Amino acid sequence: MSRPFAVVLALLVLSACGSSSTTATPAAAPTPTPMAAAPLPAVPPSASPSASPSPSAPASPKVTGKYVFPVIGKASYAHTHHDYPASDIIAACGLTAVAPVDGTVLEVTAVDTWTRKANLGATRGGLSVSILGADGARYYLSHFSAIDAGIDPGARVTAGEPIAKVGRTGDAGACHVHFGLSPACANTGDWWTRRGTIYPWPYLDAWRAHKVKSPVAELAAWKAQHGCPSKPTVDP
Repeated sequence: MSRPFAVVLALLVLSACGSSSTTATPAAAPTPTPMAAAPLPAVPPSASPSASPSPSAPASPKVTGKYVFPVIGKASYAHTHHDYPASDIIAACGLTAVAPVDGTVLEVTAVDTWTRKANLGATRGGLSVSILGADGARYYLSHFSAIDAGIDPGARVTAGEPIAKVGRTGDAGACHVHFGLSPACANTGDWWTRRGTIYPWPYLDAWRAHKVKSPVAELAAWKAQHGCPSKPTVDP
C-alpha cells in the first residue's frame, strides 16, 4: 500500500472512532403540562342530626297529675253561689273530703272561732284547709267537722288523699264543703282571695266524670285582670 493512501485511510479510521465515542447529550425531556386538578366532590353534611328547636312555651302551665272530685260519696252542688264565685258541695256530715290535686298544704284552721255576732270573713269557713296544687292553683275547702292527722301546713298531699270530714263549722247552715279556687297570691292570710275567684262547677263536673280539666288558665286570666287584691272588695 502506498504511503499517501495509508495516511488517508488512517485519518478516516480516526475520524470514525472519534464520532462513535462521543456521548450524545440527550435532549431535555419536555416539561409536562400540569393537568388541572379535578374538582373534589362536595363533602356531605354530618350524619348527626341537629338539635330539634325547643318547643314554644305553652300559653298556660302544663297540667300534671290528676284531678279528683273533693268528696267521696253522694254529693251535689249548684252552678251559682252567693256574693262571689265558689261552690257549696252539699254532702252528709261525716263523709270524707279528699285533696282534689297533688300539692302542698298552705293553711289549716283546726279550731272554729267564728261567732254570729262578729261574723268575721276570716273565720266564716270554720275548720278549713287550703292547698297549693302542683299546677300552681290554690284549692280551699272548709266547714269541716274534723281535719285528719298529718294534714298540717307544709305537708305534701296527693290527689284523692283523705284530708278531713264533712261538717258544718263556721257560718254553715247545713253540712257541706265550701270549695274555692284562686291564684296563690299571698299564699296565706288573704282569705278574701282564698275563698274563691272563679266558679268551680265546670271543673267539678269534669272531675266527677274522671276527666282532666285544669283551672290554671282561667285563674291566670283572672289574676291578669284583677291582680292580687290587698283587701276584700265584697265582705258578705
